[in-house]
Amino acid sequence: MSDISQASLRERIRTFGIVPVITIPAEAIAVPLVEALVGGGLGCAEITLRTEAGLAAIRRVHEAVPNVLVGAGTVLTADQARRAISAGAQFVVTPGFMPRVVEVCLAENVPIFPGVMTPTEIGMALDAGLTDLKFFPAETAGGLAALRALAGPFPMVRFIPTGGIGPANLAAYLREPTVLAVGGSWMVRAEMIAASDWAAVRSAAEQAAVAVREARGGSAVARP
Repeated sequence: MSDISQASLRERIRTFGIVPVITIPAEAIAVPLVEALVGGGLGCAEITLRTEAGLAAIRRVHEAVPNVLVGAGTVLTADQARRAISAGAQFVVTPGFMPRVVEVCLAENVPIFPGVMTPTEIGMALDAGLTDLKFFPAETAGGLAALRALAGPFPMVRFIPTGGIGPANLAAYLREPTVLAVGGSWMVRAEMIAASDWAAVRSAAEQAAVAVREARGGSAVARP
């Protein structure tokens, strides 16, 4: 069970403006990597389960960096969801709408951002009582034009577009009223992680935090 509600999580993520999506090759680097993000002003981390180190990394970050909002990404099955929650994940993100994963998270009172791309998937999320959704893969699925088209019939939905977003188009997404935050990995690129270049991660996080402030009219990004 998470110690944070969906409403509270929504406000924190909106304030950060960016959800860094991290693929961890080895659990030992999880803490210094996330500390670099926090130092740069991004107090949120979605650690994917794309590698065997993912669950252990979530546990390490949850225990060692209590001021960060840590979640599990690329959650595909109910068992993965249970294990991620047990490891300390405060939220769960899926690439598509996985009904069994949604059921587990709702039963455990753990916020979930299911992935959607179509009106049908959005309808499924609404039936489950969810209105904060991941739009994936954002650019491939039509980008801002698609989001604007979906906003008409679904004005109650807020999106976290992910996929193909970086410094060049970040501001345009953040200025969109239906966008809660964006997901991305440009501040935690594979080459930075391979070189353990935490200074580069922190610098990229700082630049991203500045971009959030500028895109949203100068409102301060909350420090974690």
